[in-house]
Amino acid sequence: MLARHDWMQLDGAARAALLRRPAPRDAAGLEPAVAAIIRDVRARGDAALADYSRRFDGVVPATLAVGADEFAAAEAALPAAAHAAIERAIGNVRRFHEAQRLPPLALETAPGVRCERLEVPIGAVGLYVPAGSAPLPSAAIMTAVPAALAGCPTRVLCTPPRRDGGADAAVLVAARRCGVTQVFKVGGAQAIAALAYGTATIPKVDKICGPGNAYVTAAKLQVARDPDGAALDLPAGPSEVLVLADQSARADFVAADLLAQAEHDPTAQVLLVTTSAALAEAVLAEVQAQQLSLSRRAITAQSLAASRVIVVPDLETAFAVSNAYAPEHLILAIESPRAWLGHVTAAGSVFLGHWSPESIGDYCSGTNHVLPTYGYARAFSGLSLADFSKRITVQELTPAGLRELGPVATTLAGLEGLDGHARAVTLRLAALGAA
Repeated sequence: MLARHDWMQLDGAARAALLRRPAPRDAAGLEPAVAAIIRDVRARGDAALADYSRRFDGVVPATLAVGADEFAAAEAALPAAAHAAIERAIGNVRRFHEAQRLPPLALETAPGVRCERLEVPIGAVGLYVPAGSAPLPSAAIMTAVPAALAGCPTRVLCTPPRRDGGADAAVLVAARRCGVTQVFKVGGAQAIAALAYGTATIPKVDKICGPGNAYVTAAKLQVARDPDGAALDLPAGPSEVLVLADQSARADFVAADLLAQAEHDPTAQVLLVTTSAALAEAVLAEVQAQQLSLSRRAITAQSLAASRVIVVPDLETAFAVSNAYAPEHLILAIESPRAWLGHVTAAGSVFLGHWSPESIGDYCSGTNHVLPTYGYARAFSGLSLADFSKRITVQELTPAGLRELGPVATTLAGLEGLDGHARAVTLRLAALGAA
């Protein structure tokens, strides 16, 4: 269960240990195991995918690709309320990401020197949607909506098969409503390898987006290091939440928020950082009581073992702890949360106040739930429209512009000892002088 700690009674080493994430299972063997899977998929393609599906998923789908009949069956399998919820979530996510479009950028930086920036969609993107112990149609929405808005011409989605060899119906409905028609029933590191290098069935993509477990994250990082592989969006592994709370917070709300993330995965981590010792005790009791009614309590029991309740003396300290941890999700369950928002310097997504549960962000508020975990929020942002396009800069000089700026370039080239750079300018300046 959750353990309580008093921040002010800990030394630096103990504090660092308290904020350390749980190591991935078989951490020492993770990288070589993933590398072996990638090599095998590159060498044997679809045959390797079938072997790994049999080994990890307990089934080999009759076909890797989802066909029209399976899409239609998925549509028929979901009740009307599920269809309506998916549509509503897609609408909100689309509105928020549509607003992220950047206006065209073009200006003269000097007379006769015009600089521009073009937005060009990535040609082929892979969308990974987990579906292990809990299929995530929301992940299909979060990746497929911005990919469609960006105009990526090829959008390929991979999701693990169910035990019956089919794909999760809700994932298929969400994908289809977002305009994705190429869906393949393959998961794990082998799916990432297939997307990065292509097989006879699965097209090669330029970039892979979406969350996943430690193996998926490791595979994304490995293929991104290979020039022949595929870029990645961000490191997004096991889920985590930090609730920063004061005496105004409700213990039952806070406990529910902690458990909501703890149920994701045994390696998930949840933290409560609070200025109220009384709230800390009340939350501990609530977590124990609420956990008993959860269907995934065996999972939450494992994740809670590596989770923390931390009592701090004031909000300034609480925010310092939060920023040091850099959580994927940060809930500010405090009075006047917006007034404290400027204190947040490292978090994937922030939820303000007592009426903003993290679950809404997971599904339907409109923000993206593919977020940096494991402390990567110190330098990475969550998935956005920009992740599905490239920004290409353009410059155009008139003869007058070259006369104006050429001497600057030749001087800087001289400082760097690059006379070839200088000659590319001086030859043109000489030609202009001769003209």
